[in-house]
Amino acid sequence: MILAGGYSNEREISLITANSVIKELKKYKKYNVLMSEPDGNFIKKMRKFNPNLVLNLLHGRYGEDGYIQSILESEKVRYTHSGVLSSSIAIDKEISKKIFIKNGILTPPYLKFSYKKNTNFADLKNKINKRLKFPVVLKPLNEGSSVGVYITSKNKFISNLHKLEKFKEILIEKYIPGREIQAAILGKKKLGIIELKPKRKFYDYKAKYDASAKTKHIIPVDISIKNFHRVNSIAMKAHKLLRCRGVSRSDFRFYKNKFYLLELNTQPGMTSLSLVPEIARHQNISFIELIEEIMKDASINK
Repeated sequence: MILAGGYSNEREISLITANSVIKELKKYKKYNVLMSEPDGNFIKKMRKFNPNLVLNLLHGRYGEDGYIQSILESEKVRYTHSGVLSSSIAIDKEISKKIFIKNGILTPPYLKFSYKKNTNFADLKNKINKRLKFPVVLKPLNEGSSVGVYITSKNKFISNLHKLEKFKEILIEKYIPGREIQAAILGKKKLGIIELKPKRKFYDYKAKYDASAKTKHIIPVDISIKNFHRVNSIAMKAHKLLRCRGVSRSDFRFYKNKFYLLELNTQPGMTSLSLVPEIARHQNISFIELIEEIMKDASINK
């Protein structure tokens, strides 16, 4: 059974991911596939279908934040990707950062901001300039796929911050220039890395999912063997620290010979433009092999 769609800002990407996976699985007669939205009827449908496994292809809130995982565990159903605690920690950018910092993983300095009626935005701007220096990155605390992310100057800081008010809690992070490198982990295996050169300001939502954005994907990455192993090892360390399962993708900035871990994604996309399938292909792992490896690592209460 496949869970896709959902109620997050990443609903569309979840459905595209699901269509890609279903198309692949249907090539093989051994799979009987039913897709469902996580709506009010999905538990009834799931019990009737009685799946051997639920392939969780939801993205964003309610799908990769521990919410749907807790429901699946209460139903004692095997499901793919990370469990309740790992998912809830990874999607919370502040908590995951604290864990990375405590365990010696370099990540950009940050402040957390919560919207309040009496906020003095001028004082906040001065505080940010003193502690982090502009430009800074604004991002919702619990969203993925670069939803609501802004790289902002001092002049546009307040206006961009107001655009994110609906998210309530915002991470304000020091902007790290440099190369965008992503590393994938599959179970206990370091799957590999890919470099991105977006034509847009950064690898935002459009750069990720719109072919017209013409983001350049570079693999193999022109990097020293030492740094290749270093970034893979950091990704594996983060994967283990958060006790992830299945596949994860860690997003890095490489600047002045240092890798800054921006965040870890517990349920990376599996669309035609997605990075994990591309990294896997470079390792001679086909799409169906990648899907099956993810399914093998599914479990209950693990």
